[in-house]
Amino acid sequence: LGDGAIRAMLEARSSDGPFCSLADLCDRIPGTTLNRRSLESLIHCGALDALEPKANRAQLMADLDLIIDWASSRAKDRASGQGNLFDLLGGGADAGPAASAPGGDLSTAPKAAPVRDYPPTEKLRLEKELVGFYLSDHPLKQLAQQVKLISPVALGNLEEIADKAKVSAIVMVPELRQVNTRKGDRMAVLQLEDLTGSCEAVVFPKSYARLADHLMVDSRLLVWASVDRRDDRIQLIVDDCRSIDDLQLLMVDLPAEQAADIAIQHRLRECLHRQRGAFQPKCLGA
Repeated sequence: LGDGAIRAMLEARSSDGPFCSLADLCDRIPGTTLNRRSLESLIHCGALDALEPKANRAQLMADLDLIIDWASSRAKDRASGQGNLFDLLGGGADAGPAASAPGGDLSTAPKAAPVRDYPPTEKLRLEKELVGFYLSDHPLKQLAQQVKLISPVALGNLEEIADKAKVSAIVMVPELRQVNTRKGDRMAVLQLEDLTGSCEAVVFPKSYARLADHLMVDSRLLVWASVDRRDDRIQLIVDDCRSIDDLQLLMVDLPAEQAADIAIQHRLRECLHRQRGAFQPKCLGA
C-alpha cells in the first residue's frame, strides 16, 4: 500500500472511528492517497472481509469502480462547498447506521448486481500473491479424505525416512526453476511444500520430458519420488507425478480378514491388471 496510505487509514480510524464499509473507506480516504490498486489489494487479501460480512470479495470488486466514482463525486462536492443535502441534514431520522458514519450519509453508495465469490483456490492464490503466504486457508486442506490416503509421507518427516526410499506425497509447488544440463537437456528444480514442511526436489531430464505439463507453480500434485540425502541435506528425486485436480481414484473397501487373505489379494491384483487401461496403477493406495 505504501506508508502514506497506511498512515492515512490509521489516522482516520483513530480520529473518526473504525471504518464500517468499503464506501466509508473510500469516502474518508482520498483516492490520491488510497488508489484503486491499493483497494484491490485490501480486498483480495481479505483485509476488508470484516467490514462487510455479507459481501464476498468478488462482490466488493464488482462494487469497487462504482464506489470510487461515487466517493470522487462527493469529494468534489465537498471541495466546492456544495456538500450533500443528506449530509447537511444529518441523514434524517430514518437513515439508519450509515448516516452516522464519520464521512456522512453512506446510504447513497451504489452497489453492483450480486455476484458469486471467487472459487477457494483463486482466493488463496490472490492471498499468496499479495502477502507471500496463505491467510484464510491452505489449498491442501481442501482435499477429500480419500485423496489423503494415498499420501503416506509428510515432508516434515523426511528426516525419519531412509536414503533411496520410495515415497509418495501430496504437495504444492510454490517455486519452480528450469535448468539446462551440459548436454542441453532440460530439467527442473522444485520447491515442494505440504502442511508439515517443505523440501527441494529435482526432476531429471527423462522424467521432465514426461511430466512437464504437470509441473507448474501453485499446482497441487501427487508425487512419487526417491529420498536423496546429500551433505546433510535431504531432497526428493521425482519419478512421476499427477495433478490432484485431475486424479481419478478407485477405492476398494475390504474387511480386515479379507484384506489379509493372499488369495483375495491375488484376485484383486488380477482384476486391476485386466482393467489397467482404465486406471493409473500408481494411484492405488493400500
